[in-house]
Formats: sequence, C-alpha cells, structure tokens
Amino acid sequence: MIRNSKLPELLAPAGDMEALYAAVLAGADAVYVGGRRFGARAFAKNFDGDELEYAVRYCHLHGVKLYVTVNTLVFDREMNELSDYAAYLYEIGVDAVIAADLGAIREMRSRVPELEIHASTQMSVHNTEGACAAARLGCSRVVLARELSNESICEITRKCPVETEVFLHGALCVCHSGQCLFSSLVGGRSGNRGECAQPCRLPYNGGKYPLSLSDLSLADHVRELIESGTASLKIEGRMKSAGYVYSVTRIYRRLLDEGRNATLAERDELARVFSRGGFTDGYFIGKLSGMLGVRSEDDKSRTRSLAERTFTAQKIKVRASASFKIGAAATMSITDGTRVVTATGDVVERAISAPLREAPLKERLAKMGNTLLSLQADDIELELDEGANLSVGAINALRRAAAEKFESQRRNVASIEREVAPRVKKTQPFKSALFMDGDMLSELAPELLSGFDAVFAPLFAADCAFELANGAYLPPILLDSDFPRVKKRLDELSKMGVMYTLVGNLSQIGLSLEQQMIPVADIRMNVTNALTKEALRELGVEHAVLSAELDLPKARDIGGAVTAYGRIPLMITERCFTKEVASCEECGKAALRDRRGKSFPLIREFEHRTLVLNSEITYVLDRANELYKNGLSMHFIFTVEKAAEVRMVLSALGRRDPIEQVFRGEKPRRLGMRSMEISKEKSK
Repeated sequence: MIRNSKLPELLAPAGDMEALYAAVLAGADAVYVGGRRFGARAFAKNFDGDELEYAVRYCHLHGVKLYVTVNTLVFDREMNELSDYAAYLYEIGVDAVIAADLGAIREMRSRVPELEIHASTQMSVHNTEGACAAARLGCSRVVLARELSNESICEITRKCPVETEVFLHGALCVCHSGQCLFSSLVGGRSGNRGECAQPCRLPYNGGKYPLSLSDLSLADHVRELIESGTASLKIEGRMKSAGYVYSVTRIYRRLLDEGRNATLAERDELARVFSRGGFTDGYFIGKLSGMLGVRSEDDKSRTRSLAERTFTAQKIKVRASASFKIGAAATMSITDGTRVVTATGDVVERAISAPLREAPLKERLAKMGNTLLSLQADDIELELDEGANLSVGAINALRRAAAEKFESQRRNVASIEREVAPRVKKTQPFKSALFMDGDMLSELAPELLSGFDAVFAPLFAADCAFELANGAYLPPILLDSDFPRVKKRLDELSKMGVMYTLVGNLSQIGLSLEQQMIPVADIRMNVTNALTKEALRELGVEHAVLSAELDLPKARDIGGAVTAYGRIPLMITERCFTKEVASCEECGKAALRDRRGKSFPLIREFEHRTLVLNSEITYVLDRANELYKNGLSMHFIFTVEKAAEVRMVLSALGRRDPIEQVFRGEKPRRLGMRSMEISKEKSK
C-alpha cells in the first residue's frame, strides 16, 4: 500500500517523559512508548497508567500520534490483564498498539475492534505473504524486518494491502527479531519478554565480538526511503537518553522536510550522539560484510562531550471565545486553529451591585494554570451583557471544564466483555523429529523412526532423504525472490508423497496449504498461549511445537509438543558467521566459544544464513510418561550429532533412559529441567 501523505511518518522512541518531550520538540510525527507491562524494553523507565494518559494528551495537543508497544510474548495467565490493558489504551486515546503475539492480537481485536494494531518487527515479517498474513489478522501496519534490502522493502510495500514501516536508525539485533532465544535459554532473561541481556554484545572466540553489529543509519538513503512508499520511518532507542532522541530526530526531520540525504557534517553529528565504531547500511544495500561494531572508548568520549540539555513540557498557544448573556448559560470555547471545544457553565444572572467587567473577566478566563495550554487575555473574544454577573467559583469551573475538555483524548469503549478463553483442543499425540542434516537419515534403520508421526528433513535435502522423511522443514527466512524456487520444490515433494511441512513463519502456512500439505508450527512460531494456537488452527495449522520458553504448567495449558531432545537454535543470522569466525571449509564444524568456554555450534541455514545452536542439549526423554500424562507430545531436533549418537538417543526413548546413561563422558546439562518441573500450583 502506498502511503497517503507526501512524506513518510517520522516515528521517534521515548523511554520516559523527558524523551517524549524531546521527540515532540524535535519534530516527530509520532512517538512510540512502552507501558510497565508487555513491552519489549522492560528495563526502560517506561510509562505507568497516569503517565500514558498524560503522554497521549501531550502528543495529540502538539499534533503528534502516540503508539504503545504491546509486543512481548504473552502467557495464558496474563491474557485477562492484557485484554483490560488494551481496552484502557483505546479509552485514553492511544493511536495504535505495536504487537507481536498472535494470541494477543486475536484477543485485542476481539475485545476492542476499533483499536489499531501494528505488527511488530518481532513477528519476523520479511516477505509479501507475511505482510499480507498480518493484514488478514487485522493489523493496519506491518513493521518490516530490519534485514531487508531496499528492493525487498519496495516490493512488499507495493504489494501489501496495509502500511509498512521501516527502521531508520539505531541498534541492530544480529538475530532476526522474534527468533532469538540466546538470552532466555542461556541467561534466563527472555528477549521475547522484554528482558534481553544482550549476549550478542559479549566477546567470543578469544575476545572478539562476532555478534555485535554496528548501529543502523539510513541517513544516506532518505531519498530512496521517501520514494519507496513506506508509511513510517522508525528510530530505535527507547533505552536511550532524551538528548539522543532529540538530536537524532531533529536531523532526520530536516532531511525528510528537505527531501535529501545527510551531509558529511550531519553524519558526523549522528556518530557523536551515539555510535558503535560508525554505522552500517549493509542490509539495506545488500552488502553484508563489514557490519560489525563495538562501542569504543572514543565513541563514549565523543558522546560525553556533547552539552547536556533538559527537556520540559511545551504548552500550546490557544485562542478562546466566551459568552456571558443574562438568563443564559455561560459558555467558553477553546481552539488551536484546527479543533474547537465548547464548555457550558452556570446561568448568568443580573448583577445587584457589582457586575462583571471585561478586563478582569478576561484575565480570569486566561488562567490556564497547570494545563498544557497557553492563553493570553488579548486572545479571548468576549460577549458580555451589561450588568451581567456570575460567581468567581462558577467562572473558574467554566474555565477548567473548557480546558479539560480541550485536553481530553478519551474515547468511549464499547462494553465488549472478554471472550471466555477457548477450551484447549486436546489433539492426538503427534511425535516429530527434525533432522537438520538430511543425509543423516540414510544412516538410520527405518524401525528407529517408526514411532514418529512426522520426520522432517530440510526442504532442499536430497530426494533420498524423503524416503524416510514424510515432512519438509521450510527455511525460517524466505524472501519474495525465494518463493518460486520454494513452491517448485514443495510441488515436487508433494508428488513424492511428503505430507507435512514444519513452518516457522506466517508466510509459510499458505505455501503449504496450496500443495495440500499439512503445516506443523515450529518453535519459531512462538506459541506461548492457547489463543495463539487457536489462531494458528484457524489458519490451517493443526499441530504445534510449543515455545521453548514455557514451563510444564504453561505448556499443559496449551497442549502440543515440547522439545524433548536437541540443541535448540538460539539465533538465526542473516550473515554467514561461519565464514567470518572460521572459513568456508569449516562449514558445519565451526562454533562460537564464550568466556566460560561454552561452545555454541554454527550450522548453515538456507541460503548462507547461520543458525547458532545452544551449547547445551535439552533432554527430557526420561520423563516421557510425565509429558504424555499432561497431554503433551515430544519433538526432537538433531543437528550436529553423529549417526551413532542419533541411534543412541532414539534407543534411549524406548527405555526412558536417564541422561547420565545416554551421554557418557561430558554430560550435557539438563537444560530446561528446572523450567519443566511440574508446579505444585494448579493450572489456572
């Protein structure tokens, strides 16, 4: 969808009220903030309820829109709170929420149909079909993946039925957004829940920083972005200072208004404000080398040299008119030139001894006090009958009523009660296994796989792999240019009798159904609540591998499969890290080593993307009966294992062997066992 306005919206971040003041002063068209819950920046100061309502009033009075992030994954036991929160946000006048969780989107659309929803970059929308799928779910805007080139941005924007939004400036995640489990599974702080510990900024492989990307800056591509048709350009930085927000927003405001790219001096100013060894535009121009960067002491010194500045609320200038006619109710109207509101007060009486006089009355009506309005006595048109009188208290009440009505942004929320959460549909047990190396299957006896309902091999594995595999694992990231090749391969496999697909993105569901294949949701679909599973079922997905971030009670509330064995992929990167940290000859053998000596294997993903695997193996095979008892199935992930190790694991399943008997020598930690413990608390 091509935008309606000449220029794209300039969208600025605000982690606190001072940053919001800075964004508005610098010329932002819209500001995005987070509340105290459900936002992907849990460690920003964020806004409580009263602050959010004030922020809406402040922004709207200055002609600026306000969006609120509701873009974390949501658990079933939080859904009531989220539903009420969405209704509150609509009621106070928030222009849109930014959301990622499919269940949360479904709930908000049901509870507050009028609330505008923007699909967060956490939804990993990187192709046209993904954008169209988000639109079908009820999103009016899609925030595109940061890894897209200008060509991809233009194509999606042209074909998508709703608005698109593009990141313009700020920090880059090395992993595709919404697909990172590194902080959660290794550090215990979920990035998908707003608590990322930023493991990508830490050293690996002997003090190097192979995961730390320079900040994004598209200051050299403003003209191209204007021409792309995208509706909004977004500055990252809700954890940044008000000074950062002001300086960066002010520069991009100037560039957009003047329709030009940055000068050398403006690029240098952006670097002084905040830089990690410079900036990168690698994804945008399709050049993925040389994107790494760390925050050096020189970078910090340059930022410290900038003069500090504080930002406060700026009142808006208004005009007014008032009428004091004997025998009629007093009225006062306030306008900013585009909007007029009128308040009605008490009936004006005839004065006995002290009638109202024009000058003192104007002075009293102009006292805006602690409001966000500035009114001069000379800017009031007054209609005053001779001999009219009204008490001081009544005049003050009229003025307050007019000011409050002008500032108020509240909307009436239809009394739609929250739907009763759907009863979890207890699906039949569906045990599955994914072999990231399709060649491995040829080394296994068929009887070892006979207990699986679905065995997945990579989509582009050799045909012989599908003699045992009845399912195809689709690459997590597919660009529009990949679709013809993928469709052709799916058609070939469908004709070979392959029944299932393992899908990790909304865009892949339709691809599967077109070939009459049965899509199974991978862990990348981030199923953390029953509503998400229901939303996927409505799209044609009957089976789901649940999020690796769930404990057993939460998984039991949903029903589905849990990852019972394997090295869970922690990241998928757009760049080939194997080539960067080792060499092409090390493909499939390279690893990242952290400061504690932990080794995270790197394996190639389609085309030359990289999967970073966990250093630890998830293993709960010895608790299979416990999982089955709680209505859960098992999913296996085989990645860097040798054939002998795979046979050992599959044999252990039948015997329910404890992990110590399966792995001798270096014993993998029972990752997830603490989280998979059955809670004594009853499932709610």
